Amino acid sequence: MNGGSIVKMITAVIPVREGSRRVKGKNIKPFAEKSLLQYKIEQLKRIDQIDEIVVSSDSEKMLSLAKSLGVKAIKRPIEYCDEKSKTFNQVVRYIASNQVMGDVMIWAPCVCPLLKDDSLKEGIEIFNSKKEIDSVVSAKRIQEYIFDENGPINFSVENHVTSQNLPKWHVIVNGFFIAKRKDMEKWGFVYGERPYLYEIEKIEAIDIDDEFDFEMAEFFMKRKG
Repeated sequence: MNGGSIVKMITAVIPVREGSRRVKGKNIKPFAEKSLLQYKIEQLKRIDQIDEIVVSSDSEKMLSLAKSLGVKAIKRPIEYCDEKSKTFNQVVRYIASNQVMGDVMIWAPCVCPLLKDDSLKEGIEIFNSKKEIDSVVSAKRIQEYIFDENGPINFSVENHVTSQNLPKWHVIVNGFFIAKRKDMEKWGFVYGERPYLYEIEKIEAIDIDDEFDFEMAEFFMKRKG
């Protein structure tokens, strides 16, 4: 079975946890008058194709917020949240097998608050229509001069080209990941061997990992108004 098969139910899961190494409490920290978690819940509620929204967390505050906003809140055991006891693969497998009921699962982190509704809607449509793929992943294009410890890896100094003519590479962004729930459970991961890389705009691709990212995303969110 693949992305082109008929879907019965789509569940979007927002995986959040109490701890955060680089930005303390970033998921519920005030962000442009709301919080990253609230923005993500409100966005997912606007997507007509989504049948169910689940917030999976060890945090009572986050679960309480989810309930107040009318979505499903499921407590996740601490060992699946502390980033020490279980691997990411085990976390994905646990959530897919124990906390999600839908045929299709959207892994929807809340760290890309500038992701457009239309991008997610189109990602779902692509998953439902393309038979040759097993997942859809948000990504950004990079066309920059890249070095490793041995020198240039995507360009030649002798035959220099403009950045527009560099290879079109992509970086995975934590906007959304779409696949069949049973596939995520089997893979223990959020995308498979045949992903469709859905290219999002640069501003949508701001992926909050540290305080600089947080402040930059908040700046653009306030401008967006």
